[in-house]
Amino acid sequence: MLAVGAVLARNLLGLELEPQFNEPYFATSLQDFWGCRWNLVVTSILRPTVYEPIRAIGSHLVGRKWAPLPAVFATFVVSAMMHELIFFYLGRVRPNWEISWFFLLHGFCLTAEIAIKKVLNDRWQLPKTISTILTVGFIMSTGFWLFFPKFVEYKVDVRAFEEYAEIGAYMKNVSQSIVRVLPGH
Repeated sequence: MLAVGAVLARNLLGLELEPQFNEPYFATSLQDFWGCRWNLVVTSILRPTVYEPIRAIGSHLVGRKWAPLPAVFATFVVSAMMHELIFFYLGRVRPNWEISWFFLLHGFCLTAEIAIKKVLNDRWQLPKTISTILTVGFIMSTGFWLFFPKFVEYKVDVRAFEEYAEIGAYMKNVSQSIVRVLPGH
């Protein structure tokens, strides 16, 4: 949806919006995927509002080296709650928490990844090709297991196309009204 908005903003208003994604299929780790490649708009909102305050508090409690761990996990908890609310709005059914489990699992795995990187201190890394395959494979498999079934269950694709059709009909009516008001018509 944001991509459609970006195209409209560029074509109608001449505005260039920040990109929403940065080639997520090239992610070499969960940290790379969630922090630098996926849904950059949300990342730019969650970083200053959740991650940085929790990291600042955590630095007093567990030290600067380990403070990112609770901050990352807290950010995924907030993201899980936001997604549950979004899907509740879309489906109008009680949550079964699969969406939350997706984000909590990714938050836990990302927290573990960061901790392992800190312990290993960059002394050992997988080749980029292997880490990319493992990262994208993990994201896709957990997505198909916990996240995407809700899209089908709530008929998000059908609702999206219905909304696009409504927008198209509205734009058609607006353009016809403008043409009728123009001199000579």
